[in-house]
Amino acid sequence: MDIKYVKDSYGKLGIDVDAAVKKVGDIPISIHCWQGDDVIGFDGSGSLGDGLATTGNYPGRARNFEELKEDIKFAFSLIPGKKRLNLHACYAVLGADKGKVDRDKYTYKYFEPWVKFAKELGLDGIDFNPTFFSHKMMKNGLSLSSPDEKVRKFWVEHGKACLKITEYIATEMGTPSLMNIWVPDGMKDVPADRLTPRLRLKESLDEILATPYDKKKVVVSVESKVFAVGIESYTVGSNEFYQNYAAKSGVCCLLDNGHYHPLEYVSDKIPALLAFYDKVALHVTRGVRWDSDHVVLLEDELKEIAKEIVRNDATDKVMIGLDYFDASINRIAAWVVGARNMRKALLYALLQPNARMKELQDNAEFTELMWLNEEVKTLPFGEAWAMYLESEKAVGAEWLEQVKKYESKILGERK
Repeated sequence: MDIKYVKDSYGKLGIDVDAAVKKVGDIPISIHCWQGDDVIGFDGSGSLGDGLATTGNYPGRARNFEELKEDIKFAFSLIPGKKRLNLHACYAVLGADKGKVDRDKYTYKYFEPWVKFAKELGLDGIDFNPTFFSHKMMKNGLSLSSPDEKVRKFWVEHGKACLKITEYIATEMGTPSLMNIWVPDGMKDVPADRLTPRLRLKESLDEILATPYDKKKVVVSVESKVFAVGIESYTVGSNEFYQNYAAKSGVCCLLDNGHYHPLEYVSDKIPALLAFYDKVALHVTRGVRWDSDHVVLLEDELKEIAKEIVRNDATDKVMIGLDYFDASINRIAAWVVGARNMRKALLYALLQPNARMKELQDNAEFTELMWLNEEVKTLPFGEAWAMYLESEKAVGAEWLEQVKKYESKILGERK
């Protein structure tokens, strides 16, 4: 690798490769635990539902806490840079209490093993999600918006419990934790009443957030969605509902780039929200025709998302998390591909002449702006990525051989 050539190539356009390489590894990426077991969890759900689906039956799925820990530890060893762990409440380590305690009664003790594990790995923190799906108390596709007061109360108590758990986690890890609320509530066919379920959802959220919590430790976010399988006609938690709710309640919006129409771009939504919010949360995924949660690839929209984070000096404001699950390929490889691509996109964004391009836009020098945008595309980014890997003493493209060995030795034994 000719480092001088790389630095000179970028330097001609005023780009400091060393500065980009130094900074990119310090941007935390929250990596989701649920890629490792197809979003099954440990609390007895057994299968997905409520608008969620995982396709494929690749061998080696993690079946319990110990196996999932083992897989995460190995996958994280192949992912350079600062990392966080993203947990769902259904990954409670219940032990002897399994079957005796339900989600409305979860406490921090069921997640303390995860905190111990995260500390052992030296992770930057843990983010948390209440699990409002794959449960017997989901009635007719509704949870927090249910007209059944018993159902609604159960899920409100779950939300309150998760808020307390998240605060404990943040205290133990020493960094703020994101608690993201997403509910799959909706209807398969045309509803007769669109307003009342949203009023019930609003009331439920208000009840959850009335629980005292330290806002310096817990960042609460709400996540919208267009539709899901079996919930095609009406989603209670729409984008308009949650953006207004977040503004009213002083919480954060989470943008999942699979949860919008294919011609809506999260990269454009990020700066729109940054104009009004101190924090913006992301679930980065790859939708193919719909919210299909494919493994994140280094595609144009991923690059644009990273550009908007970097060019707006928002690496401390935008909380980056991954959210995809593919059971058709090696699950560890899926983790590694997606996480490394997110890091690559951030490095690509840091290797842009952002200040110069803003100046050209402000001066209406659009010809030169177009020229500059195109020139950057052919600079030796692959070599710059190799420089970053070398700085982290991280494995290069040969990481897949390590995954194959792990599959042969570990995953192949799981029947």
